[in-house]
Amino acid sequence: MERREFNKTLVGGVLDAGLAASVGIHSVSAQARDSQRLTPRKNTLMHVGADYHYVAGGSGAEITGKANLEFNTRLGVRHLTAQVSRPGGSRPGRGGSTYVTFKLEPNWKDLPAGKAGRVTHAEYWERITHFLEHVIPVAKEHDVRMAAHPYDPPGLPFGYQGTDNWDSPSIFEGYKRYEAIVESPYNGFQLCLGTTAEGLKNPTIEILPITKYLAERGKVHQVHMRNIRGGLYDFAEVYPDEGDIDFFPIMRILRDSQFAFSICADHMPNHPDDPGKLQAFAYGNGYIRALIQSVNAEVAAG
Repeated sequence: MERREFNKTLVGGVLDAGLAASVGIHSVSAQARDSQRLTPRKNTLMHVGADYHYVAGGSGAEITGKANLEFNTRLGVRHLTAQVSRPGGSRPGRGGSTYVTFKLEPNWKDLPAGKAGRVTHAEYWERITHFLEHVIPVAKEHDVRMAAHPYDPPGLPFGYQGTDNWDSPSIFEGYKRYEAIVESPYNGFQLCLGTTAEGLKNPTIEILPITKYLAERGKVHQVHMRNIRGGLYDFAEVYPDEGDIDFFPIMRILRDSQFAFSICADHMPNHPDDPGKLQAFAYGNGYIRALIQSVNAEVAAG
């Protein structure tokens, strides 16, 4: 990767983390965190966020443009995240929608290496370690929470397009190893629920202990609320209410761990009547707000 491209990527990551940090760093001792792990209590800190997947205002509109800011404000969204998007395959969905999909190619071993060339597992972790050891101290100095997003999709077989990815063969073990390299409240994750589920054989069950593990340690700095149908090596990205992930118990975990940052609708389906996905993301944002209100309605104020 060229220096300019790296800087853009790094700035995007820091921006993600900086926006999350804008609500404040809430320092909680390990002992205090342990005592609150299983205590249901209202959480007024978590909130809906929005990102680069949709921008109101027509072709060429900026994410920080007036039309997009007003659109998100109408939806009750005040936190934005800038990033780059990615292309994907498609599959027919409900009501004429189109779902982005992935299915591991039978001949995946014959695929050419990507731009990075051959990258072994050891080399991948060596680079991650170098990055974290140099960046996290600077992030701490400037009060910025770094949030790593897993490779999408995770759990790919070693050698897929020349790479042994860090979140393969087990995304859960990848999360644990990544956060253990530099133990710091500034070293955490952008927990993409959809991406994480893509690396699991049984997302419905396996997603909960991963969420709990990271949330209890204060290592979730932003949440991407994407739902999928399927799992490891074969999945479709669908609307939040029709996938294999039940978001309600996940929201309970975020509530009880006092998660204090943004939850963003993510990778909503396409439809010809909604070319900018504004309808889809308005639906996703409303779904998240309803979840926050519902889980908080279960408990008394903390």
